[in-house]
Amino acid sequence: MKKQDKIAIVLGATGLTGSFLVKELLDDPRYAKVKLFSRSKIGFSHPKLEEHLGDVLDLKSFKTFFVADEVFCCIGTTKAKTPDKDLYHQIDCGIPVKAAQLCMENGITTFIVISALGANPKSKVFYNKTKGIMEEEVVKCKIKKTHILQPSLIGGRREEKRFGEWFAKQLLKIFNFAMIGPWQKYKTIHPAAIATTMAWLANNKYHKIYIESDEIKTINQDCKG
Repeated sequence: MKKQDKIAIVLGATGLTGSFLVKELLDDPRYAKVKLFSRSKIGFSHPKLEEHLGDVLDLKSFKTFFVADEVFCCIGTTKAKTPDKDLYHQIDCGIPVKAAQLCMENGITTFIVISALGANPKSKVFYNKTKGIMEEEVVKCKIKKTHILQPSLIGGRREEKRFGEWFAKQLLKIFNFAMIGPWQKYKTIHPAAIATTMAWLANNKYHKIYIESDEIKTINQDCKG
């Protein structure tokens, strides 16, 4: 793998997928620095790591430091964690959109963001609608290399308890084996697969903006194969 001196920004680094992505980028010789913007420290140190602490809802206050080759956005919350719909929208939609706008303003040409399968700005489901609006606003920024990942339910262990999500995972464990053909994209997906795919997309040409869950898995498998 050719060594380069790229700088990556990761938002949502303390989350499940974000933590996998940070470790992957730190191990990648193509990256000289990985910048994190968050409210709290990630919990370990590394010579490539640069942390900026503050209110990510006011992301534009970081504009001076928001300089990189690529931005990866793994931001996401839940109804249980953020019951207030306005705050939920500010996090799940507002932060990624502000990040995309900063990319445009600071000349960053690669933006890769995690959305969700079923995202639709016209959906009657608040979660899907929020993700759909976010996608629309991100695309409007016209960043040269934009990829929007739409995973199904993300597997793996989280620090906080999410009973509804846990219950859904148990059901999917039962039905995953029966999901074939067009239903494959609804199978649970591991956060490491999403992280690997995000890193691959940043370093390779890929023509699609929207990438659904089954395609994320395919890219991940190709990376390993």
